[in-house]
Amino acid sequence: MEDSIETILQNKTTKFLYSDKPSSWLPCLASGITASIYAFWAVFVFPGIRKVPVSLRVPYLPSCKPQTANILKLLNGREGKFVDLGSGDGRLVDLSQYKNVTVFLAPNAMETLEKKLSAELPDDARVIVCRFPFPHWPHTCTEGASLDQVWAYDVMRLKGSLLHYRKQQPCT
Repeated sequence: MEDSIETILQNKTTKFLYSDKPSSWLPCLASGITASIYAFWAVFVFPGIRKVPVSLRVPYLPSCKPQTANILKLLNGREGKFVDLGSGDGRLVDLSQYKNVTVFLAPNAMETLEKKLSAELPDDARVIVCRFPFPHWPHTCTEGASLDQVWAYDVMRLKGSLLHYRKQQPCT
């Protein structure tokens, strides 16, 4: 007995659409698309990361609300430009124009940053450091405790200009 053409086509279409074999091309396609999107995104988000030495690369770790409040307490009443180091892709700028600097970096980057900040910051600048203090600088004052602790460093004090230091705003 012969089947009609409609029956033959119906069986072939059904076999194609409802196969019992697991398909391996769909997960591969999804993975490929995801990897392509990430690669395209990373080219624009991390252009400077290739230029940063491995020892200075740090993981993303957001500051908490109490820590941010402590930073604001130590910067209260200060004037001048502000820069936040540790919120970008690792590129450093000329720091001579900033009088207020916050730093939230890992300990492995702090010693290198000490040298750059002392060479470039103006005498009346203040540096606020979160979570990991500078290894060689004496802090002017501190706010908070434990993971919320922040340290203030006044550049005038670091450079030994104590006569001008007395005119600076004290930590409150």
